[in-house]
Amino acid sequence: MAETSGDKKGILLETGTNEFEIVEFNIGAVNYGINVAKVREVITSADFPVTAMPQAHPYIDGLFTLRGRSMPLVNLPRCLNVVGAEKPKNIIVTEINNYNIGFLVDNVSRIHRISWKEMEPAPEVGDQSRVVGIVKMGDKIVLLLDFETVIAEINPEVNAKLTTIEEAEADIKEMRSKEHIVVAEDSPMLRELIVETLHESGYRFVKANSNGKEAWDYLLSLTQIDKPVEELVRLVITDIEMPQMDGHRLLKLIRESDRLKDVPVVLFSSLINEEMRLKGDALGASGQISKPEINQLIQMVDKLIFGKDIALASEKSA
Repeated sequence: MAETSGDKKGILLETGTNEFEIVEFNIGAVNYGINVAKVREVITSADFPVTAMPQAHPYIDGLFTLRGRSMPLVNLPRCLNVVGAEKPKNIIVTEINNYNIGFLVDNVSRIHRISWKEMEPAPEVGDQSRVVGIVKMGDKIVLLLDFETVIAEINPEVNAKLTTIEEAEADIKEMRSKEHIVVAEDSPMLRELIVETLHESGYRFVKANSNGKEAWDYLLSLTQIDKPVEELVRLVITDIEMPQMDGHRLLKLIRESDRLKDVPVVLFSSLINEEMRLKGDALGASGQISKPEINQLIQMVDKLIFGKDIALASEKSA
């Protein structure tokens, strides 16, 4: 699995292709996938002893050390309530939301390069909270897991950052209430949280979309309206990983549109690291915030719309 990290930089720096790569792994008879951009490396579980942690979350087996860095090990079979016939052999070491964390899985098989158009939303059957989409490969189906949701479940700090915002003064909310924001986020939980947070902070006009294609179709419809575009949409907030069309492709299309090219676009994603930041900058992102920093997102939205941090300016004048 050396190619998981070795060839990744070149992959990440390709711009606007609407393609991505997944590492396929299995737990029992079920095939799963994770975006290569989240994977640091794959290691053999038998080579790394695990130290149990008292009062740890039930999904966490303990801590293991990799090159001098300790990180938690999540027992993914237990988390998904899937029991394999054999003891899990591999650990997928990830960097998500600026956290390093290992996920114990049965076996890692290979890497696939696919288009986001090939990724379909998860069918509405049972608990969908941990599956963001499916990819059909011949007679095989690969489930793409929502690792951000799993991390939010086991890490109270992440959950708090997603759900806690600073209360705004009435005059600040009044300023924000006139602006129109478009959101593209495929995770139902995170999409609802982002919209609720924007509403609570005073941004009342929020159009939520479940993927980049849906957001792009909506933005295109606005270009047909005979009004200044800034009256219809002042800013776009988009995830990067989404079915049908990813956030980088959405950003590229916006920058290539005569009417939409000046609309600020903020990438709000668990994939924001040095490599992905370079890619977002190259495509013309107005700002990039790593999940789960929801307060930073609100501050950046204010700066891009009003030219300053209006909440901070209000505090200084008080």
